[in-house]
Amino acid sequence: MAEISETMGTELSPSEEDRKENSETLIFDHKTMRKTKPGLKRLALTLSVFFSFLLGLPWLLKSIEIYRSPLPFRDIDSLSNAIDSKPFLYPCKFHVVFVNLDHSTPVKSNAEKLGFLVTNHMLRFADRNSVCGTCENNYTVSVSLDSGNDCVEYGDVDQERAWRCGALSKLNHDETLKNEDNFDDYLESVVGRNRVYTVVVVNTGEGDRIRSVVGKYRHAWIVGRVSEMNVLAEKVAEIFIKIFVNGLKEEESIQGEFMPAGADGKIVLSFNLLNADPSDWIYDWDFQEVDEKLLAPTLEALGPIANISVESQVLYHTPKSSYSYWDAEQESHVFSTKDLPFFVNSNEWHLDTSIAAGGRSKILQFVVYIPSANECPLRLQLPNGEISVTNGFISPTWGGVVILNPPNCLENTNSMHPLRRKVSPQEVNQIFEVFMGQLRQLFGLKSSGFHKGTSGTSLLLASERGFTEWELDVLARQHACYNLRQCGATLGSLSRLVQSLPRMIIKDEIGKQVKFSLEAAKLAQSNASQGIYDASAVSSRHARSLAEDAFFHPSVMSVSYYSFEHNFAVYSPFFLPLSLHVILAVVREMKRYKQETRKYTAWKAARKPEF
Repeated sequence: MAEISETMGTELSPSEEDRKENSETLIFDHKTMRKTKPGLKRLALTLSVFFSFLLGLPWLLKSIEIYRSPLPFRDIDSLSNAIDSKPFLYPCKFHVVFVNLDHSTPVKSNAEKLGFLVTNHMLRFADRNSVCGTCENNYTVSVSLDSGNDCVEYGDVDQERAWRCGALSKLNHDETLKNEDNFDDYLESVVGRNRVYTVVVVNTGEGDRIRSVVGKYRHAWIVGRVSEMNVLAEKVAEIFIKIFVNGLKEEESIQGEFMPAGADGKIVLSFNLLNADPSDWIYDWDFQEVDEKLLAPTLEALGPIANISVESQVLYHTPKSSYSYWDAEQESHVFSTKDLPFFVNSNEWHLDTSIAAGGRSKILQFVVYIPSANECPLRLQLPNGEISVTNGFISPTWGGVVILNPPNCLENTNSMHPLRRKVSPQEVNQIFEVFMGQLRQLFGLKSSGFHKGTSGTSLLLASERGFTEWELDVLARQHACYNLRQCGATLGSLSRLVQSLPRMIIKDEIGKQVKFSLEAAKLAQSNASQGIYDASAVSSRHARSLAEDAFFHPSVMSVSYYSFEHNFAVYSPFFLPLSLHVILAVVREMKRYKQETRKYTAWKAARKPEF
């Protein structure tokens, strides 16, 4: 009973409860208060949707990410600036050997004088402007005076290129000096292969004229009676500068027209035998034998300059585009040099059948044209009115054409059946001798065997390979310089292009090509500074090829170069409306939750004084 009474004592009477409810009703405001704590379900659901969008944002950015392999921009800029700021000069070593067979003339006191005169004349012959691929002032001149029993050296003469004293005293000079090829080979055995340009002056003390011969190696010789040292020095300096250094080129700079090597360092020599009208006669040839015997030595010699490949084909029904007329005096059909631009019939001569025709390799076309019976024999008339001895011509950067007239073609015009014939070995030798001269001209070299200079005429010996060693040095220096310039320009363009397009795709392959190109360019510069011309040409060719491969990489032409503004314009119609709704929903729900929380806090604060 005691517990029941205690419990009942704590209960409120009905009148008190009504009075309390009335007081709460008077305090509670529906606009600013709420009696229950606001829930978190709506807020949690809204935030979950919002965070799902945030978690998907990295995936979206990853999906539109552009991969860019790091490129050595500083190295590229330094290479380009180094090539543009100063010319690419090679070190050259020159050696003058004065063999005094006339012992009445003192020679010991003339060594220093001869070296001084040669150097002064070399400065006069050298171009004032810096020419890429030459020596300019980066050379040394040494002099050796040989009197038979004693030798005097002047200048920087090391043991590798020292003249062997008395090397010519035991020779039969009358017979040996007249046979240029034998004397050239003998000098090569004496001077040695040490990349030194040597001029041997043999003072016989006989005759009034001197004879100058430039050999097929890296030396020349002057034979005769030497009376004036100044005239001799001028002749020697001219051989050094105009022949050994400049390669008998009159241009002041290297132009791309006589540089037939392609951007990838490759040349394709395409030999074509064209039968104008096979109803008259059909010619064929054994080109495999030609390739093995005649072309292989030349291709090996030009290996450092370019990677050369050979192909051949025989075509039929290939008439020329130009016209010819009958010349009774010459008893042949004649066409002039004015008709040469129209001789090649591009509509009928389907020459570009090589697999390299669509690439970056350079293709040189060499055509043997067999005229039809209606225009046979066909001969080329020169501007001076004479008939061309070679009966051929060249087209710069394209190739050359040689016209082969069938023997007794006037007698075979009435034949009922076409004559089938193979080009004879003699005709093949004559044709490819002309082709070799045309190839030399395409490379920018002279095809004649003489050089008429300011101090006289020099005989130029020909090599069995078609190119002498000093000519190969000239080509190697000039091609190395040209390739390095193109490499620097290509890499510089690629660098500026990549930096101007932040969203440009740069694959690892491009980065490796750029890296290897820079390494090859540095190796070419190092070899050039040491005077290793052929190695410098090979490295520069690789550097240019890699630079071109990087610049023309297929991924560089991708359509993914669009900027961030383009991405925003593409993706905003899909994601912007929905993302705005989600963001607004989160903001609105946060405001609602804060507002309801303030209402609940206000109700609790108003209710607290009653208790």
